[in-house]
Amino acid sequence: MGAAISQAAVSGTALVSRAEVAAALGKAVRVGALTQEEALAALQVFRNDWGDLVRVQVTEMLIARADLLAWDPGLGGYDAVQLASALAWQDALGEQVTMATFDKHLWTVAESVGLAAYPADLPAKLQTWKTTGKSP
Repeated sequence: MGAAISQAAVSGTALVSRAEVAAALGKAVRVGALTQEEALAALQVFRNDWGDLVRVQVTEMLIARADLLAWDPGLGGYDAVQLASALAWQDALGEQVTMATFDKHLWTVAESVGLAAYPADLPAKLQTWKTTGKSP
């Protein structure tokens, strides 16, 4: 994902990503997908890069949009906020935004609402990971 971010003209995230990334890395340690050292190193990289990211603020309007996005495709609350944030940013920029996620459902919904989803080959990557136990 680092290459995609470095090639972008500007990179951004929903404000809630700060908590989401820490939670996801903690879970990765608990389920054995990462060692504690690997997760802490990744978290430190994320924290170091945080100041360089445009952060989409969580507002009443954004949450209202997330409310609508959560219902039909069955997204979880934070996933709906992430999606609403990407769409708000896309609206503000007037050009397509790429949403990076390794959640297959969120990835599919992101594509269906007009965002570019990254990685482009996520379903294949997840299948490789599932069958080999290794990240592709």
